[in-house]
Amino acid sequence: MGMESLLPIVVQIITGIIGGQAVGAVLKQAAMTQLPKILSGAIGGVAGGALLNSLMGAGMDPAAMADAVGGLGGSLNIPNIVGGAGGGAILTAIVGAVMGAMKK
Repeated sequence: MGMESLLPIVVQIITGIIGGQAVGAVLKQAAMTQLPKILSGAIGGVAGGALLNSLMGAGMDPAAMADAVGGLGGSLNIPNIVGGAGGGAILTAIVGAVMGAMKK
């Protein structure tokens, strides 16, 4: 596994954590500490990024796109960033709702 295949995953994890932290700050769920927000954001980020990449880039090889755009630019594309942030936010909101319901 080369750097060109790891970089999109790293971007998805980071943007997923950012999305999860944003949702955690907006919803102010007392049931969630930092660890669940970080984990659910990272997992949701990778899942959301992968899903959006498959929907938007059907038939396009990520390694070929990275070569065409060049290095980091291929990883900083809309599906990786938006999918990562959106997936992280959505999964964090779901985990927060479940944790809040379990606490009652």
